[in-house]
Amino acid sequence: MPPEDEKDVEALRRLDALTRRLRRECPWDREQDERSIVPHTVEEAYELAAAAQAGDDAKLLDELGDVLFQVHFLSLLLEERGAGSLADVAEHCRQKLIRRHPHVFGEVEAETAGEVLRNWDQIKATEPGREPGIFGEVPENLPGPLYARKVQRRAATSGFDFEHVPYDAVEGELEELRAAAGDREAAFHEVGDVLFAAVNVARKLKVDPELALRAAAERFRGRVQGAADLAAGDGSAWQDLGPEDQLAYYARARLNEESS
Repeated sequence: MPPEDEKDVEALRRLDALTRRLRRECPWDREQDERSIVPHTVEEAYELAAAAQAGDDAKLLDELGDVLFQVHFLSLLLEERGAGSLADVAEHCRQKLIRRHPHVFGEVEAETAGEVLRNWDQIKATEPGREPGIFGEVPENLPGPLYARKVQRRAATSGFDFEHVPYDAVEGELEELRAAAGDREAAFHEVGDVLFAAVNVARKLKVDPELALRAAAERFRGRVQGAADLAAGDGSAWQDLGPEDQLAYYARARLNEESS
């Protein structure tokens, strides 16, 4: 085994030993099961996504470690009730990746990333034990933008998709939303259609809608905070300003952001 492989294996062994010790000796860790741990796993996955989006390699290394610990811990819970182990998890993953990459490990040809994704979804649909139907095993507890993208991807795999980027769909849904003004129930429906259409545009552009929306929210948050700081520097409390004054400070904050 090459020295770098030995180093990797030894590091994983040490993490595994630490996970087992925590399970035995830490009161909090002893109390956990998969239902109580998974919310932490989801949180760590979001923190990992934020680090990747920020391009912060040090933070990415840290968050990858947190996610890796979650995998070790959940695998240990499987082992405790005789339902699997970390080795089983790794081997199951390896076999699944081989099966879903026939263009690498078999005779299937796939020249583009789109062809790879279509093959992937078609292979998943034929695997034993999977829910039948176009939308079988689409988790309904995904965040809204990711759930919408997953549904759209499944529909596209079945052949139901736009060939173009559907900007016109967003424009059409916005017109319907304007027409629904004053009708709360209709507005609820049309806002959903606008968001769904926007996610479809993101999918066609290969943009993650969840990360894009979070990044937009962070930009807005930073600009509003910047505007409040500018107001404070002029001796004004943000909450005491009228809408026009707040908008003026917001515009200044945006200009400062663009010039920095």
